[in-house]
Amino acid sequence: MMVIRALAGAAVAGAITAGARKTRSLSESGQWAAFFCGILAAAAGWWWAGLLIAFFLTSTALTRWRAPEKMQKTEGTLPRATERNATQVLANGGLFVLFAFGAQYTGRERLAFAALGALAAASSDTWSTEVGTALGGMPRMISTWKPVEPGLSGGVSFAGFGAGIAGALFIALVGAFAIPHHRTQLAIAAALGGFAGCVADSLIGATLQSKRFCDRCRHWTERRVHACGYRTRHARGIYWLSNDLVNLCCTFVGAATAVVAGWLLTR
Repeated sequence: MMVIRALAGAAVAGAITAGARKTRSLSESGQWAAFFCGILAAAAGWWWAGLLIAFFLTSTALTRWRAPEKMQKTEGTLPRATERNATQVLANGGLFVLFAFGAQYTGRERLAFAALGALAAASSDTWSTEVGTALGGMPRMISTWKPVEPGLSGGVSFAGFGAGIAGALFIALVGAFAIPHHRTQLAIAAALGGFAGCVADSLIGATLQSKRFCDRCRHWTERRVHACGYRTRHARGIYWLSNDLVNLCCTFVGAATAVVAGWLLTR
């Protein structure tokens, strides 16, 4: 049965990732990473695979929604990259597929809680970022509440927080049907884990993630070469802590929070 699901998953994942590559939603490495994640999710179970597809499609749709406007707002802050590479794909979905596969073949419900919490966190963070950038106005740094430039990690808005809650609830409610027991507890735990991961992403992004500074424009940025053409310098945070690693931390916090919440709700 696992082999059949894996083969079917390969066919579906191949079609979806090929389409994403054609529309430049995924880079070549991102396409391969998403392809293998799809196979592993299908091997874990059809519902897990469907949940991963739902996450991918909604995240891609939100990323493309009002893309020119968002790109203009973040021109001085974020690199111009519309294609998700392998590192970005694995940072958002890697823990989910590993936990889902483990839940299926060990029978441990805690791993199902972890899987759903990890994906809910990735969804929450993505929805928060995309909606917050488009509709949130001038964001504020979560650690100081001072205004910051759109796109800078750690910047938050009320619109972004609302979208983050919606993104976590979306995965939590759909994913609650992935296991036959404790569905209500699973949904609550996953929603809590998802939003906790989103908040953790902002806190780590504000305090520990590498920040760069353009001495010509006197602006904070995450670009190595600023929009003005001047090379920026590392000025704050841990040099090697990139946004992709922060996203991985986000999904880990989501998984851990969902496991703890699930334990409290089901004991």
